Amino acid sequence: MKIAKMEPTKQGTALVTGATMGIGAAIAERMAREGMDLVLVARDAARLEAAAKRLRADHGVEVLAVPLDLSHEQAPAKLAERLEDERVAVEVLVNNAGVAQVGPVADTNPARMRALIDVNARAVAELTSLLLPGMLVRGHGAIVNIASTAAYAPAPYNAAYGASKAFVLSFTRAVWAETKRTGVRVVAVSPGATETPMNTRPVPGKRQPEQVAETVMKAMRGRGPAVVDGPFNTVQAFVFSRILPTRTAARISGQFFRKAASES
Repeated sequence: MKIAKMEPTKQGTALVTGATMGIGAAIAERMAREGMDLVLVARDAARLEAAAKRLRADHGVEVLAVPLDLSHEQAPAKLAERLEDERVAVEVLVNNAGVAQVGPVADTNPARMRALIDVNARAVAELTSLLLPGMLVRGHGAIVNIASTAAYAPAPYNAAYGASKAFVLSFTRAVWAETKRTGVRVVAVSPGATETPMNTRPVPGKRQPEQVAETVMKAMRGRGPAVVDGPFNTVQAFVFSRILPTRTAARISGQFFRKAASES
């Protein structure tokens, strides 16, 4: 559904990818509660429009629903063109869309791996590069890239996902350094195990999407380049990245993801 000439609120407009379920839906809900207008991006057009309709009704904000598969090469550019057509200036970009694929690399379909990397890494980098210049010109804005605790150690049996999130974490830290003192906030938020359709296994310290959304809001008010969601996950990320030898961290995470692969 097209909304012509969105009239921005004083709070501005937040763009959330992967916005129809899990963490993305919780972030969109939280932004709407703050009075921000929304641009929601996801693949499922029907589910996307249903989410947009509910948020408009519940919070009285403008919502533009953009059905788009971010694994397609031209998707970020098409989204930027749509924003320009609608005259939408994005105040907050939340690169949340992501896919996971557990199992050995040797058994992985290369096309599926490429699609995972395109969504989890390439689209994050491209959308950041497309929307950051406008924020810099305006002298304000925020970019939140959703990484993962899997970014902090090798992830055998979830290798492409972990590596893609390590890219997001490293990329975000670099852009944070480039944009300090510009008025634009750039931060990576790394959830651990969170109750989403991608992750239904019972694990210690599992978080709810709404908790991650609160962490995102706090991270936007912070100063550092990266935030881990939840106390358990924060300790885990620190231990895996700073204390354990790489081979030990890989063995432990590999045991976890290998079990997940056997159960999927």
